Amino acid sequence: MTLTGKRYWLVGASEGLGLALARQMHAQGTLLILSARNAAKLEEVCATLPGSIAAPLDVADSEAVTRVAAEIGLIDGLIWLAGVYWPMPAQSLNADHFVQMCDVNFTGCARVLGAVLPAMVARGSGHIVLTGSLSGFRGLPGAMGYSASKAGVMALAESLYADLRGTGIRVQLANPGFIKTRLTALNTFKMPFLMEPEAAAAEMMALMASTAFKRSFPMVFSWVFRLSQFLPDWAYYRLFAPKK
Repeated sequence: MTLTGKRYWLVGASEGLGLALARQMHAQGTLLILSARNAAKLEEVCATLPGSIAAPLDVADSEAVTRVAAEIGLIDGLIWLAGVYWPMPAQSLNADHFVQMCDVNFTGCARVLGAVLPAMVARGSGHIVLTGSLSGFRGLPGAMGYSASKAGVMALAESLYADLRGTGIRVQLANPGFIKTRLTALNTFKMPFLMEPEAAAAEMMALMASTAFKRSFPMVFSWVFRLSQFLPDWAYYRLFAPKK
């Protein structure tokens, strides 16, 4: 699949994985519309990517999502990268942060899809790439908001893929592990296989160039999470969440 001349909307593209992916897609000649909440940062990014369009957006605002999607108009593809994160065990619940993770990471994705997907269905073509997480394969300690919201995105992608196979609309799901960003900098624990954003973006580019539905990376680290799905509950929680 060639990205040259295609028009893609990247939601969550002002830093980290989203910014790295925007740079790599731009190098291949993709026409980019970039969204994030920070309008000033978006303008800075677009200044380094000639021809790109900044479309500031808070995905938690339904009216804004509808308006921006209408202003953008016809697109060839949507890439969902937006997300917020705070480490949060149940014993230290911050209700505001908990709700924000659900509202941005999952419901925000639903809002944007609701504004974009009908036009793709009507014309019988399009490309949707959603970003899940290795943390979404099974619940993890200290991640009640993030794991749940990413699991929702992953299930959403699976349902979309099931519905849209053979329709001309490609659906793909990227499940990264730890990526070096300001969000993962909040973690106080050692993060195995920590990736630079550029390496994670290259994995996403490889996914988009393929016919595969899903790509989980780094590969070796992903095996831990995929295999954990086959463990009985008593074994899984003993390994991943031992009693204190």
